[in-house]
Amino acid sequence: MDGVALGARFSLATSRREYCGPAGASPALYAAILEGGDPAPAARALSSFEALWPYLEVIAEKHGRAPLDLDVVEAYWIGNELLDAFERKDFLPLLDRLVRRGLPRRIADRLARSLPPGAIPHHAFHVIFVGVGNVTGHVPTNLESMEQCRPSWATVREVRETELTVRIPRLVHAHGQLTTGPEEESTVVYDPRVLPEVRPGAAVALHWGWPAIVLSEEQRRNLEHYSRLSLAAANAAAP
Repeated sequence: MDGVALGARFSLATSRREYCGPAGASPALYAAILEGGDPAPAARALSSFEALWPYLEVIAEKHGRAPLDLDVVEAYWIGNELLDAFERKDFLPLLDRLVRRGLPRRIADRLARSLPPGAIPHHAFHVIFVGVGNVTGHVPTNLESMEQCRPSWATVREVRETELTVRIPRLVHAHGQLTTGPEEESTVVYDPRVLPEVRPGAAVALHWGWPAIVLSEEQRRNLEHYSRLSLAAANAAAP
């Protein structure tokens, strides 16, 4: 798998809903996932995802990479060691890039004032701190949207023809803080062409209820680790 295919896997759900990215991008994203052919159409589409591309640019520039390098895309959606070098000051220019993609300046200024020391360019931090829907305006900024949009880890309990039964820790408010609560069972639709290797006991990553990828054990640990760092940083943000 390359970075374009990984980015397409996580971006497909929001493209289908027309929450983010250019209109009509889904066929190109699907082709990058399934066919292994020319990645250029999907790469062009991903560069137009309003709340995605600025993060990939910032991670890439920090490490001398290209935005669609596999480890850069993985850092944003799942989490890896590329995020460990980031400091609070690195996130401030990112807010300006998000403004150019649609984030209202008044929101960016408020976020800059409350930016916590642990800010990292991970999708979970974007969803919770910057606010799901604040860049495009296509999604309400509430707990349910945060739960759906954050990349979450889930354990597969049962595999059927086009459905998976999974156990997933839900995002909850507890004692004035956002955290992940006890696991709940849920049924999600999946495409066996996208996840032909999925089996009971496997860990998958979900984005808007879409099983995007079967996670390796290291990826599952990383997704949980960097998601918890994102939650801690967002909870520590100044009011």
